Amino acid sequence: MAEKLFTEFPEVSTQTWEEVIIKDLKGADYEKKLVWRTMEGFNVRPYYRSEDLKNLKHVTYAPGQFPFVRGTKKDNNWKIRQDFCAKDVNSANRQALDVLMKGVNSVGFGIDGKKGLSQSDFDALLNNICATAVEINFIGSCCKTPEVVKMFAEKVRTLNPDEIYGSIDYSPLSKLTLYGGFCNSEEKDLDMLKESVIASKSLPHFRTIDVSGYIFHNAGATIVQELAFALAMGNEYLAKLTDRELSAGDIAKKMKFTFAVSSNYFMEIAKFRAARMLWAHIVKAYEGSDKCAQKMYIHARTSAWMQTVYDSYVNMLRGTTEAMSATLAGVDSLEVLPFDTPFEEPSEFSNRIARNVQIILKEESYFDKVVDPAAGSYYVEKLTSLIADEAWKLFKTVEEKGGYTEAFKAGFIQEQVSASAKKHNVNIETRREIILGTNQYPNFNETLTPEVRENINKTCACKCSAENRTAEPIQIYRAAEAFETMRMKTENSGKQPKAFMLTFGNLAMCRARAQFSSNFFACAGIKVIDNNCFANIEEGAKAAWASKAEIVVACSSDEEYADAVPQIANLLGGGIILVVAGAPACENELRAKGITHFISVRNNVLETLKQYQNELGI
Repeated sequence: MAEKLFTEFPEVSTQTWEEVIIKDLKGADYEKKLVWRTMEGFNVRPYYRSEDLKNLKHVTYAPGQFPFVRGTKKDNNWKIRQDFCAKDVNSANRQALDVLMKGVNSVGFGIDGKKGLSQSDFDALLNNICATAVEINFIGSCCKTPEVVKMFAEKVRTLNPDEIYGSIDYSPLSKLTLYGGFCNSEEKDLDMLKESVIASKSLPHFRTIDVSGYIFHNAGATIVQELAFALAMGNEYLAKLTDRELSAGDIAKKMKFTFAVSSNYFMEIAKFRAARMLWAHIVKAYEGSDKCAQKMYIHARTSAWMQTVYDSYVNMLRGTTEAMSATLAGVDSLEVLPFDTPFEEPSEFSNRIARNVQIILKEESYFDKVVDPAAGSYYVEKLTSLIADEAWKLFKTVEEKGGYTEAFKAGFIQEQVSASAKKHNVNIETRREIILGTNQYPNFNETLTPEVRENINKTCACKCSAENRTAEPIQIYRAAEAFETMRMKTENSGKQPKAFMLTFGNLAMCRARAQFSSNFFACAGIKVIDNNCFANIEEGAKAAWASKAEIVVACSSDEEYADAVPQIANLLGGGIILVVAGAPACENELRAKGITHFISVRNNVLETLKQYQNELGI
């Protein structure tokens, strides 16, 4: 039956497809129209076919088989994690016990890296938490890591060690990256890392070395940079700790890689697949045939970089698609950040939504039932290969510079990340990258409360800064911050500037340009007064005067601007900023008549709106 069915659909060659595409383009540039040049530095074709996979060796491997591109497990079950600030250990314990009854099976406790925990605080924090049923993680405990590890090992001493899962996020190289130096000194911090590995030797599934790839993402790095620099960090730990007489296998088994997962859906799936493959090869070069050591243990966090303060409920949608990418890619544990994380301590409601995203993916969408469902997709397999190739090139460049520490002290890593962040920023300012609700389609009526403005970007201070800076740290920020700062400036000004849409002429064009202009000015918190279509410009100008708007936007077709806009300027007189929506052919002619304000898709939205704020006295 199947053979008969397929005979009705003759094979079409790639050449035939290309000929049809070129014909349909009608002379347009194929590369510009259909080929995507990614931030990661490679081109993505508009489609892929089976022939594109012929030279990809990784597609022949099964799940659980070296190099683990298709996963390290026989199933796709992952741990649902939620983190808590443990400044108040009793409160953190209550919160953890509550969520453990609501679907969470992995908890993280953020503790003060300088102070650590007393024995009584430690006991209170873990009170009534069953260590054999829950993955227990500690965050921010750099200077006191060995002590915390020893306390934990003693706490679970009577339990079956094979049933104890957890981690502590000690990462001297992350400290160097975030703060420009080590907690103590490089040598002392690495000695502490060795001590932690030895202290946890009785707990085979408790990981004491964190490779924090997510920090690069939160500084605006590309997917390739996040992966390459994380691999370089991991390799440096292998190199430095084997010099301290630990075996590479023991070190690798104590590592946990923490990656961010962005809204770049298919690219993120491919990233995790490429990460496992590349790490397996690195460890194999040290340890030979120890398959267990070659398996990368991955914890993923949804993107903090992509979260917004304005229209914050959109963060729920971002977190959902990001969680889908991570779980389809086979991560070992996942934390979905609550939607209100950027501006307040997550509420019970936001925590519940964050948990339920993962629970729905498991219990209703069955994402945990199939290992690597993306396998065989021509597109995802090709992306996996492309990301792996580019990340490996960058990883080797770091190694050629003496490894992660030397490359960072020389400024190479900061330069790479900063260059990518600047590209992202320009793309966001010009709307080549859309942040829904921030630089496009903002909520016109939204204003922030004083409490939210005060709390923006404040986080639990469960961390330990560096003592001696030896390099410039990378800069952590959120993609939406520049637009949010601009909009808050309007809200804090005590003014309520208005932009009036003077729509006339061609109905389709005036409505399209009014919608564009409304979204444009609302991004700066300027109140928008939209209109359907005035019968004539006299009626529109009269309504504009009555509105007392500081900005009036002429919205119509290019053909009508040459005659109509000068008339509108005369009707409005001085004291009002007249803006033309679009980039008409008559722009130079209009400028010669004193009309100097134009907005279009060519604008840098952020810089243009700042200029309008200046003109409005904001």
